Amino acid sequence: MHSIYSNHFALFFIPLIFIMLLSLALFILVIWTLIDVLRNEFTGNNKIIWLLTIILLPPLGSVLYIFIGREQKILPDKKHKNPQDSS
Repeated sequence: MHSIYSNHFALFFIPLIFIMLLSLALFILVIWTLIDVLRNEFTGNNKIIWLLTIILLPPLGSVLYIFIGREQKILPDKKHKNPQDSS
């Protein structure tokens, strides 16, 4: 009789742990993409559009940003010297 209860325990908690880990991973992904958008520059209104996309469609918006939005970032021009380095 004891093994029947332990099987029910496992059937309940294994999917629960999986769902919790998946939710945590998606939450971290959304936070990471939001930080990445905020720390970088984009042309026009792309920054606002990506922020709204990630906030309103959290998992899908983050995945779209990773595959599409990261290519739209304005990269810093390394040809220009930093004014502080002119010594």
